[in-house]
Amino acid sequence: MGSAVALAVPVVVLALVVAVGVTLWGRGDLNRFICDGGCGPSNVVAPAGLDLGSTPSAARPDLSDADAGAVDPARLQAVVTPELDDAALGSRVGFAATSPDGTPLFSTGDTAYTPASTTKLLTGFAALATIDPGTRFTTRVVRSADGVVLVGGGDPYLSTKPARRVDDRVFQGDLTTLARQTAAALTAGGTTSVTLGYDASLFTGPSASPAWEPDYVDAGIVTPVSALWVDQGVTNEVRDRDPAADAARTFADLLADEGVTVTGDPVAAVAPAGAPVVGQVRSATLAQIVETLVRVSDNEAAEVVLRHVGLAGGGAGDFDGGTTAVRAALETAGISTAGLVLGDGSGLSRENRIAPATLVDVLRVARDDSRTSELVADLPVSGFTGTLVDRFARLAAARGTVRAKTGTLSGIHSLAGYATDADGRPVLFAVMADRTDTDQPLQAQAALDRVAAAIATCSCGA
Repeated sequence: MGSAVALAVPVVVLALVVAVGVTLWGRGDLNRFICDGGCGPSNVVAPAGLDLGSTPSAARPDLSDADAGAVDPARLQAVVTPELDDAALGSRVGFAATSPDGTPLFSTGDTAYTPASTTKLLTGFAALATIDPGTRFTTRVVRSADGVVLVGGGDPYLSTKPARRVDDRVFQGDLTTLARQTAAALTAGGTTSVTLGYDASLFTGPSASPAWEPDYVDAGIVTPVSALWVDQGVTNEVRDRDPAADAARTFADLLADEGVTVTGDPVAAVAPAGAPVVGQVRSATLAQIVETLVRVSDNEAAEVVLRHVGLAGGGAGDFDGGTTAVRAALETAGISTAGLVLGDGSGLSRENRIAPATLVDVLRVARDDSRTSELVADLPVSGFTGTLVDRFARLAAARGTVRAKTGTLSGIHSLAGYATDADGRPVLFAVMADRTDTDQPLQAQAALDRVAAAIATCSCGA
């Protein structure tokens, strides 16, 4: 009897520990321990109705539920309208919703709005549609007449040191590894002293968009865009004014650590055509880069990717070339560009204009093609990941049942993605408000969340 009780106690304790662990995991409370912050989509078990498959880049996300039936537009409108009328959203509010097959459900506000970071959905879609998602961007060192040249390849996540964890998938190219390769090749040939040039000529045009606020760079809000930077152009928590030059100086120090002296200061140069390659490191894949920039809303990475889209589209690697190529990618895919105005790829520009219907169309079209379907899988999960990790806290019924990209600037808030209603019917949606009270940003965000939650908690069957 006593031995049976002694055996039962640890079994009960273990069962309680497992039960508590499952509950905390489901609520997302373990994210900071498991993922060192907000977990990426691949680290979250998708809630029922949101299962996009384990390989979204190779399989179309499943947003259909034949057993649940169609959504009744009238019911959807009835639950959404009161939330759209929330005073916290201000005087200009737009909304659009469709079924995954494109059937219109409800829309209001027939115009384009300032999108903020939901712009990144267009940038990400155009990148995946225009460039092979498996593409990697190479940072190289080549020989010059009297030394070497560090050549930027537009790796938005080039880092000083190797990634600390094997699951930091987006940090794959680093200058420390490149310096070791370079030093080994040079010293093997008897060279221990070189001059160092740096080549950032892959991208052209201004490094800051004319459509941005004048103080964005001066105030350290964004790093000047460059084909060559390290740690996204941030040194000692301060954004570099000349990220290419600073990357070269960092590389010179790393070469010195490996026994190769750089004579003089690094200078801007253009690598000789056909110059022998001394060393090279490659970035994460484009698909991995897009996943990260969408999940965490990375402005710097979005602007670098925009330039790659411009080059891949046959134009220049600048703001104009990139935005022109984004528009072309949308039009090629049959996505409406009515009212579309783009001045950048990140959404920092207050001059950008996107209609809610365009955002919904981007998501609808993206999930129908294996090249772009990962964009839908990349969307943050309500209450669990990315920019939604700290939202929906008071909307328990909607936690884990919404995936959406956020957009936030002072007085501007947007949310675009999809939700499943209470019975598993998926709804693609976008809600945009660009005249909110600048003193009440959290109230505006909460109002947007309630719009999405109204969909997620509605029994909207026809």
